[in-house]
Amino acid sequence: MKTFENEYVEAYIYQQSKKGNKDSGDAYYIHSEEDYFICAIADGLGSGTDAKESAEVIPNVLEEYHHESPDDLLLRCNKLMFHKRGAAVGIVKVYFTQQTLEYSCVGNIRLYILQSNGQMIYPLPVMGYLSGRPQSLRTQRYPYHKNDRFFLHSDGVSLRSPKKYLQENTTSYQLYRKIESTIDSNDDATFIAASLLH
Repeated sequence: MKTFENEYVEAYIYQQSKKGNKDSGDAYYIHSEEDYFICAIADGLGSGTDAKESAEVIPNVLEEYHHESPDDLLLRCNKLMFHKRGAAVGIVKVYFTQQTLEYSCVGNIRLYILQSNGQMIYPLPVMGYLSGRPQSLRTQRYPYHKNDRFFLHSDGVSLRSPKKYLQENTTSYQLYRKIESTIDSNDDATFIAASLLH
C-alpha cells in the first residue's frame, strides 16, 4: 500500500501485477501542488513488458506537464503511443480553490465519486484506448464538497456494486482494505481510493 496525504487529499494506492508476471502492465501517477491535486491510472494493453512500456508513458508525461488540463495531458500521451501497444488512461484533477473535480478518460479505467450528500456520480469514459491515432476527448467537471470520496481503478479490479462499497466503507482507508480483499491475481490491478478533506 502506498499512501498520499496533505491538508486537502488523503489517498491510498494499490498495485499488483498479474500472476506469473514480473512487470505490471498498469502504471499510476499521483501529485499535488498548492492549488491542485492530480492522479492517473494507465492500463497498457495486454500484460507484461510491452504493456508496461505503454503504461509508463503516462507518469513520465504527467511528471513534467501536471499543470496542464486532463485533455491536454491525454493528447500528449497519445502522441507518444505511436508504435507502442497502447493504453487505457484515466486522469483526475482536483482544483482546491474552485472546489472542482475534472475527469478525462479513454478506455476502461473507471471512476466513481460518492458525494457527502450520498449522491453517486459515475462518469462515462470515452471508449477505445490511446494508440497514437486521433482521439475525441471529453473532460467532465463536477463540484465537490468536503468529505466527498472517489475511487479510480483499472479493469483488473472487479466491483459488483461500487456504490455499496463506497457507502459501506466510510473512509478511504476502509475502502482500500475492503477492495484489496476482493482482488484476484488473474490480471494487473491498480486502484486509488481518495477522500477530499476540504
